[in-house]
Amino acid sequence: MAVSSAGDVSGRGMTSQRARDRLVARLREHGIEDQRVLGVIGQLPRHLFVDEALASRAYEDTALPIGLGQFISQPYIVAKMTAAVLRTGVPQRVLEVGTGSGYQAAVLACLVPQVHTVERIDELLYTARRRFRRLGLKNIRSRHADGHVGWPEEGPFDAIVVTAGADELVAPLLRQLSETGSLVAPVGPAGAQELVRVQRDGEAWRSEKLGAVAFVPLLAGVI
Repeated sequence: MAVSSAGDVSGRGMTSQRARDRLVARLREHGIEDQRVLGVIGQLPRHLFVDEALASRAYEDTALPIGLGQFISQPYIVAKMTAAVLRTGVPQRVLEVGTGSGYQAAVLACLVPQVHTVERIDELLYTARRRFRRLGLKNIRSRHADGHVGWPEEGPFDAIVVTAGADELVAPLLRQLSETGSLVAPVGPAGAQELVRVQRDGEAWRSEKLGAVAFVPLLAGVI
């Protein structure tokens, strides 16, 4: 899916295409090989997903604060999670748990037909929706909801991406996977989280660890 080029989407200086190209080069150096993912990250204006005061840092390979104790994930982690989702083919319907800034959902929306995303903090979701509209991303549906619950009415999903950490895999989310779906999530206590990919094959489940990560906790309830 193409991203709208209206307004200051393309950026300039520290937010220009050259800055995005440098970020893609760093991701490639750090082992991201999926050209589809690199292509989207090279196109998508990450500076629109952070506060204007942080726009000049948008193409650093680092997490940045977005307010309310939340962060936009490090581009390397976004790329790694997205590539893990695409490993066995392009899922038709993806659920993201934890909309946050909206950046991960936007990356996914450029690669898959339909993205559903849930966020527990209403203020963050409102801002993310404005960004989706500005970029012309019409294949994203969003909901103000507890991430532990997911979006069961819209399941099953071919893939689920969780952008907040829990001590263990969340059972209601696993139940929302299709018969051949995959889930990618940070699992473990703060300071000892691992990125985990779970692949379902009917009643069989395979799990693998993809490396150490650090995410904010997956909290219950909505605010």
